[in-house]
Amino acid sequence: MRLDDPKLKKIEPPRLSLADRFFLPQVAAGLLVTGKHILDVLIKDTAITVQYPEVQHVPSPVYRGVHRLNKDEEGRPKCVACMLCATACPAHCIDIVGATAPESWPDREKYPESFVIDELRCIYCGMCEEACPVEAIELTGLYDLTGLSREEMIFDKTKLLSVFDVTRDAEPMKFTTPPPAGTGPTQALESPVS
Repeated sequence: MRLDDPKLKKIEPPRLSLADRFFLPQVAAGLLVTGKHILDVLIKDTAITVQYPEVQHVPSPVYRGVHRLNKDEEGRPKCVACMLCATACPAHCIDIVGATAPESWPDREKYPESFVIDELRCIYCGMCEEACPVEAIELTGLYDLTGLSREEMIFDKTKLLSVFDVTRDAEPMKFTTPPPAGTGPTQALESPVS
């Protein structure tokens, strides 16, 4: 299309008033919203921030935090190395190496010789938890996970089982044991990473 084409329609930019040129209406609208929040906090006490880390945030019951590998009644990993969690993971952050279970474990054919989750790659969608047929993997309420290197954020089987040890009292297994009275999945927990 040429610039002198008669079908070409020119659109003029809107004329701005003096207030619009200095963004006064937008600044006033922003100050109004900020003032409303300040009044809500002062009058209605609707503050949603906490003085972290002195005051621990209590996440929602549906919050998905750090993974844990559940143990059975004998202290063994519940995982049967079926690879469904790794297959369902859209972020491909789970790596499992299965091995034949010892003969002293008659309830399963395989167990995870190696079970690794890259917590930095995970998108915490919960698909691994949904896919697991034996409820071996769960997402906990842990949210204050930090590390000084990428390697610290890659959780192996030992670290995932230690998350279970840290969280089992505050967050019992969702599908096999009912939570004891007075405890729930929304308690502040200690981080397993030191």
